[in-house]
Amino acid sequence: MNLWSTFGVAVLTIWVYMSAMFLVARLVGRNDIADIAWGPGFFIVALVALFTHEGSTTRQILVLVLVALWAARLALHVGNRNLGKPEDHRYQKMREDWGDAFVLRSYLEVFMLQGLFMFLVSLPIQIVMTTDPGGVDVLTFLGLVLWIIGFVFETVGDYQLDRFKSDPANKGKIMTEGLWRYTRHPNYFGEVTQWWGIAIICLTVPWGWLGIIGAITITLLILGVSGVPMLERHFEGRPGWEEYKERTSPFFPWPPKDS
Repeated sequence: MNLWSTFGVAVLTIWVYMSAMFLVARLVGRNDIADIAWGPGFFIVALVALFTHEGSTTRQILVLVLVALWAARLALHVGNRNLGKPEDHRYQKMREDWGDAFVLRSYLEVFMLQGLFMFLVSLPIQIVMTTDPGGVDVLTFLGLVLWIIGFVFETVGDYQLDRFKSDPANKGKIMTEGLWRYTRHPNYFGEVTQWWGIAIICLTVPWGWLGIIGAITITLLILGVSGVPMLERHFEGRPGWEEYKERTSPFFPWPPKDS
């Protein structure tokens, strides 16, 4: 199967998967199921792409394992965060704003739009599963190291934030300790870093340079659309936010200004 056929299979796989998740969301009455579905969707795309080609290489298996670890951790984290709580406030607002068009707009603007981003971000995965001739190189190890750094930042950052929020005494306060002392968004930094790691791993396979589109897409989404800007707007006006914002790096880890 050539690269264009792989892209076609990925589009079909994502459409079926996200349509199924839309139906699940309708059954359970909450659209934040899309957040849980995000990670596993990438693993499914990777698995389908690998199984539609003969054999497997060391690099392909490595990427599959990295995607599986990332997807499982993220899905468990989001699922545990949502467990026993009302639908995420972002989706509740959509229900109010969209009115009678809620069902159609949910399908198109939540699930299908997320599917489009899933296709773009997963490009390095699709490419390596199709064109990898085998073997490993320096960029494979460099990308792996970068991915590990990102995984640590995202996992530890989320864990520290969960512990902080679980203490009733911290209600309404800003998390400023641990990794959050060095960046206002260690989990988002970790997410972006992992995808750049995967893009670098895939860089030396034929057409691997196209995978950079995936890393750029997730970077733009997190830094400019649904990640950092949305969360920082949510914190505006909270006690201590401006002081924390002033002394702490917005994204890349860096010693705080008061140190």
